[in-house]
Amino acid sequence: MATDRKRVRGKVINVHAMGATVRLEDGRLMAVPIADVNANRAAYTRALDARSATLPFDVLGRTLVLAKTRIDEPIVDAAPVPATPAPLLRDPAFEAQMNEYLKSTEEWAPPDRPQPFERHLFRKKQRAKIFRGDNSSSGERSR
Repeated sequence: MATDRKRVRGKVINVHAMGATVRLEDGRLMAVPIADVNANRAAYTRALDARSATLPFDVLGRTLVLAKTRIDEPIVDAAPVPATPAPLLRDPAFEAQMNEYLKSTEEWAPPDRPQPFERHLFRKKQRAKIFRGDNSSSGERSR
């Protein structure tokens, strides 16, 4: 029995554990089986992310499969959304406040002494030696 295939276009509106849901151009909702979604995962994901991209489908009874497009068949997709650069945030008052804070923290790590993390590690090593008893000759722990 030959199945009559009809070419339609639609937008992917959901990809789920059972396949995908597509809204056809005529407004109908159709199901796509999971096997076709798995076979064409990248195309379905891109179409779902684009939200306005339409894909060609072949109708097989009550289900759809992604059509194997012909070279001469135009694929109509929405124009790509232009990437806008991130806004530059410049607040002179905030920058002055940050500079003041950083200057106030200079005393925390004077250049003639070890940095705070080095002092911390040195104290930690000393405490570990005391705990293990490396400093005492009799094997007793001291503080």
